[in-house]
Amino acid sequence: MACPFFMPVEKLENGTWPHPSRLPLGAGWSGHCTAPGHQGEAPSPEELHRFCNLGYADRCPRLPQGRVSDAVRFAVTGARNPGDKDGAQSCIQLRYVCERAHLPVDNGFLIFNSVTRQWQEAHSDHRIQRMAECFLQSYVEKMKRQEEARAAS
Repeated sequence: MACPFFMPVEKLENGTWPHPSRLPLGAGWSGHCTAPGHQGEAPSPEELHRFCNLGYADRCPRLPQGRVSDAVRFAVTGARNPGDKDGAQSCIQLRYVCERAHLPVDNGFLIFNSVTRQWQEAHSDHRIQRMAECFLQSYVEKMKRQEEARAAS
């Protein structure tokens, strides 16, 4: 679960997480803070590692007290291919859940059309939408690596 005030910008290829693919956005990301009064501030590498990429950052000095959520998580809940005979996935459905104190406070679905490369259903909060884009990028890269590994074996 990523911090709901984190705006990811670029994938971190040299992060110190033991299993970066297990992170909430599918990889570690650099970015900036969007918390009120801290918009645009760049977190330190330590803050990116401990707070931004993981959520539930109660010790983060930028985290506002009056926040709606503590963390955002994503999952691929479906990939469909309407009328596609070769099995290509044209739509990828993501589920998002915003949590506060480990309980859901908001959730829904986002749908990406990989043929048109457009979001059919996007989130109104630009931060959550950007996180969904990062998660989707990591997911697509992971699926491509798995497909290449299967083809090589």
